[in-house]
Amino acid sequence: MADKKQQGGGGEKRRKESILDLSKYLEKTIRVKFAGGREAAGVLKGYDPLLNLVLDNTVEFLRDPDEPYKLAEETRTLGLVVCRGTSVVLICPQDGMESIQNPFVQQDA
Repeated sequence: MADKKQQGGGGEKRRKESILDLSKYLEKTIRVKFAGGREAAGVLKGYDPLLNLVLDNTVEFLRDPDEPYKLAEETRTLGLVVCRGTSVVLICPQDGMESIQNPFVQQDA
């Protein structure tokens, strides 16, 4: 039986560890981008190792219907939401974030 445990046949499971330490963002406003292009901002209330997030006072930033990669000025209030970790692409603090021009897009002269 001791041989089986050494070969990985034992009942021990490895615990999933989060690669991000989100504890410093608890009770702070963060912005989250999701697979598929949606974006939202809200106060981080909780998270787990799989990156499932609980956001409060959440606002979704709607996209321009004519240009799907451009955000419109419109927002939609969502309130308290649970974000599934598998769809989270980017997490960043709302404070200290600013929008910049894309340096790879050629500007019309």
